[in-house]
Amino acid sequence: MSLDAKIPQGPLAEKWSKHKFNLKLVNPANKRKYDIIVVGTGLAGASAAASLAELGYNVKAFCFQDSPRRAHSIAAQGGINAAKNYQNDGDSVYRLFYDTIKGGDYRSREANVYRLAEVSVNIIDQCVAQGVPFAREYGGLLDNRSFGGAQVSRTFYARGQTGQQLLLGAYSALNRQIHKGKVKMYTRTEMLDVVMIDGHAKGIVTRNLVNGQIETHSGHAVLLCTGGYGNVFYLSTNAIGSNVTAAWRAHKRGAFFANPCYTQIHPTCIPVTGDHQSKLTLMSESLRNDGRVWAPKTHEIAEKLRTKQLTAAQVAEQDRDYFLERKYPAFGNLVPRDVASRNAKEMVDDGRGVGGSGIAVFLDFADAIKRLGKETVSAKYGNLFDMYYQITNEDPYTQPMRIYPAVHYTMGGLWVDYNLSTNVPGLYALGECNFSDHGANRLGASALMQGLADGYFVIPYTVGDYLASIGPKPVDTNHPAFEQTKKEVTDRIAKLLALKGTKTVNEYHRELGHIMWEYCGMARTEEGLTKAKGLIRELREDFWKNALVVGQNEEVNNSLERAGRVADFLELSELTVDDALMRKESCGGHFRLESQTEEGEALRNDDVFSFVAAWQYKGDNQPEELHKEALNFEFVHPSQRSYK
Repeated sequence: MSLDAKIPQGPLAEKWSKHKFNLKLVNPANKRKYDIIVVGTGLAGASAAASLAELGYNVKAFCFQDSPRRAHSIAAQGGINAAKNYQNDGDSVYRLFYDTIKGGDYRSREANVYRLAEVSVNIIDQCVAQGVPFAREYGGLLDNRSFGGAQVSRTFYARGQTGQQLLLGAYSALNRQIHKGKVKMYTRTEMLDVVMIDGHAKGIVTRNLVNGQIETHSGHAVLLCTGGYGNVFYLSTNAIGSNVTAAWRAHKRGAFFANPCYTQIHPTCIPVTGDHQSKLTLMSESLRNDGRVWAPKTHEIAEKLRTKQLTAAQVAEQDRDYFLERKYPAFGNLVPRDVASRNAKEMVDDGRGVGGSGIAVFLDFADAIKRLGKETVSAKYGNLFDMYYQITNEDPYTQPMRIYPAVHYTMGGLWVDYNLSTNVPGLYALGECNFSDHGANRLGASALMQGLADGYFVIPYTVGDYLASIGPKPVDTNHPAFEQTKKEVTDRIAKLLALKGTKTVNEYHRELGHIMWEYCGMARTEEGLTKAKGLIRELREDFWKNALVVGQNEEVNNSLERAGRVADFLELSELTVDDALMRKESCGGHFRLESQTEEGEALRNDDVFSFVAAWQYKGDNQPEELHKEALNFEFVHPSQRSYK
């Protein structure tokens, strides 16, 4: 099957403006005749629902939380990128585009990335108008700080709560439309399938998480804004509820899943402390602006630190290895996430890790406090420092933080074209749910940018083009397809509830996470991935025989909710491993030990793998079919990445 990305012709800087003009329009009087379903109300979903309702469409919005304010978008701490160039330090739309393409290791689509950079400047204005309290400098302009992979300051922030403040802005816009009756909000409701009629997405099937009621909802278009699938690794920085179910069920209805093995490992997380943990905590990348990453130079000093014979403050300067500054002098501690993560792993693998487990390196603020003063550092990072103290009982003002890489974001997701449409007509994917903008490695502070770009500035144009082509004829939930899909969902729930084995769903999830982290994490080999594929199949077979799901459907049933999500993770994980096996190159944070430079850096193979891998579901327990979208670079020539 040929994948048509619908990339507009013409110069890069004119593609989006010309494309907007060429899209079909729905006139204001007709917009109220269309119903649009939005699944997920994080930044992408809330901004899309609010914008589309503001235009006049009727919107049905769904989230499994008790309020859109609880979407995982609130967890984004450090900031949002935009090419405003307030610092006059050489930033521009083109430089943001270039940094994003390079940061993604030349595995993203040029046209999408340029549009993202182009609309970034509008996002900031929109959010300021909504009252988002961005930090400001003395002259009154919005303040900026730096993030990894860039040599300019372009990250706008609200202390360490940027995601939360941006979500509150989108939530206020959404609430305005709920009050006006243009958005009907369904909370504590989980989407469990997509309804297809004549090859088009025309609705969804949901379960009410309070009373178990299975319902159908119709719409002229379905927008999935359901985030990423990092929890396939069990331990990640994602909220425990974050899952792949909506996207995976869409995949099984025909939507291609792209680049599933592209998982971001974030270098600045509080290290794992044991099997009792259900998630990990991210310490914002913004901390690398002023914190210095180091490990002891010798195994002897590392051992003394691990056994508490020495404190970090007692390690002399000449005995510290500021390894990022040493290896990458041009970027120092602000190298991209994949580079920082891989180097931290090298320190630990070399036996120079710190902390009781030895699986950590230091992030030290002593120099910044000496240079700027404790009060200034506290003003910039105080809530992050407090969070670290509450979790570890260690004071980062007086001793270095301990950090280690952890699963954070997923660059893979549903395949979409330039219009954010999947290959299924009427089905769109926004934000982290799609694959489109970040290649093999997302630059820090670009997640919030993409979610809001898609919701505020892209989908309001592109979905109208589709709606104008199909017309406003109502979609009737009495159509047999709705009842058939509802029956399939009900049967699946009954199958899960019939599981009365001896192992909890959580045990299966934790075991899956161990397999994924060990064999499909930061370092991968053909042998390890092949082993992982076999282990996952065995685990999935055992799940359907020996898992324990308690309770019944007609009640609040967390065991049932988790069972459905873990069952989907068990299927996704095998596709993720297949994707990693196929891609015999090191790219971004996806390090194949068989493919590295003499200096130990990631070695791409552009001649063979310069494409998007889009996988088509072919049936249960059947190999998926690979489709390739070639990546053509007209404006940024792929080269070996260097941050030295």
